Amino acid sequence: MNAPPLRRAVNILRTGRDLPPTPIGNLPCECRPESAVTAVRLQRELNAQLAKGPLGPVVGTKIGCTTQVMQEYLGMQHPCSGAIFEATRHSSGSSVPYDSYLHVGVECEIAVTLGERISVATDHTVASVASAVRSVHAAIEIVDDRYEDFENRIPDWRTWVADNFFGAGIALGPAITDWQSIDLANVAGEMQINGQPVGRGFGRDIINGHPLEALAWLANDFGHRGEELPADWIVMLGSVVQTKWVEKGDLVTVHLPQLGEACVSFV
Repeated sequence: MNAPPLRRAVNILRTGRDLPPTPIGNLPCECRPESAVTAVRLQRELNAQLAKGPLGPVVGTKIGCTTQVMQEYLGMQHPCSGAIFEATRHSSGSSVPYDSYLHVGVECEIAVTLGERISVATDHTVASVASAVRSVHAAIEIVDDRYEDFENRIPDWRTWVADNFFGAGIALGPAITDWQSIDLANVAGEMQINGQPVGRGFGRDIINGHPLEALAWLANDFGHRGEELPADWIVMLGSVVQTKWVEKGDLVTVHLPQLGEACVSFV
């Protein structure tokens, strides 16, 4: 993709973050990424522009499609990643404006915060990334369908990747720093909306049976790009529950017994 189509694609994708946001749909053929490499390049250009505005700097990465339930839901057979921006990082108990999204949904996740950088490499394993994890959190990912009813469209995962894969924010639960004694693979996660259970899953549902396998995947993916994961980076490891779409006034809570809970309200 040369410069003019790249600029056009960035300009289209930016409108999905306007207030009020504008639906993106699918990118036009002439500026749609033709490969995964191009999609990542477009994402990088988009994020550089978004970081100059109200969203602020990138503070972490969300990983999408790390569980079978999400791969089947979205029609993808591999993980992908997108950026988390400073202004979209919320603490548990926060209220967020419902009208700032087009079609907002939520996911039940395990998140980590890094205490040290994970260096550039392509052979990371759970063992090599675990030592970099400072804390583990119960977390909610906030997602936004900026693609005009994606469920009834032909999947356009390259546009989704370029646009940070539905990412719209996070609500992070308390930091668990003595997490090493917790069996993360067997941590259960339950999501409730207005006190009613809407989904349940386990840490072992994440790729290769362990949440930190997703972190290793991300470190290797960044390594192929020549990038490291810096200290203090937040990483959302993927949803153990299929995305649930919310209405104005909803209170969303995720419970992960060994990790606590996280909640967010849409007002």
